[in-house]
Amino acid sequence: MRMIDLAARYHLPEEIQFTGLDLFEDRTSADGPGVTLKMAHRLLKATGARVRLIPGDPFAGLSQVANSLGQVDLIVTSPRIDPRSLARAWFYVPRLLHQRSQVFQGGILPGGEPTLRLLAHSEIDSLAAAAATQRAA
Repeated sequence: MRMIDLAARYHLPEEIQFTGLDLFEDRTSADGPGVTLKMAHRLLKATGARVRLIPGDPFAGLSQVANSLGQVDLIVTSPRIDPRSLARAWFYVPRLLHQRSQVFQGGILPGGEPTLRLLAHSEIDSLAAAAATQRAA
């Protein structure tokens, strides 16, 4: 909701498109707290943005929708995502990007504070190439 609220400072709510991938009801205690798909949809739709929610891990979700999403302006990954699923999901990310797209990878600092790191498109291409190699193996 904070990302939509921030975007609403610069755009009308109906101009904002938000796509979220999450485990929703399939979360385990190791995944941390979350909300149900129904609750997330209700909360996000109330912002006025166009909302599309995709249940599943990053790889499963992106493998189903990457060709239909089109290009996106912003991708933010959570540090709580299963690193194996994220590593495989990078394969789909380059097709979602345009020249000005920004991708931030979430992390956790040693003191437990969350952080975001902006990834260069060349780094994303390298992650996608590594994912393609894993797929071929």
